[in-house]
Amino acid sequence: MNKSNQKIRIEHIKDAILLINSFVQNQTETDFLADIKGQNAVLYQFLIIGEAIRNVDNSILDKYSYPWHIPKSFRNFIAHEYHKIKLESVFRATKDLNTLLEIVEQILKNEF
Repeated sequence: MNKSNQKIRIEHIKDAILLINSFVQNQTETDFLADIKGQNAVLYQFLIIGEAIRNVDNSILDKYSYPWHIPKSFRNFIAHEYHKIKLESVFRATKDLNTLLEIVEQILKNEF
């Protein structure tokens, strides 16, 4: 994939994280569990994150210490094992995106 497309995929990750953060901002877990539209919006953005990461060259990702397999696996779980999703776990995952956001911003700064 060319460098321009790589950058677009990284930007998709950043945008998806920012959207997830906006969707769950000021929500408690109870609020999230009652918000079917919010749940679906968050799950879709997690799909985007995992798919975008899958399409970024390992030569870029390997420079940054992050468990890249986790969001890729989470994407696959959402897409293929949707009936087993525990929404409490999804809500907790929304609170663990700051590190990924910081790394994505470093990648955008350093690689492009």
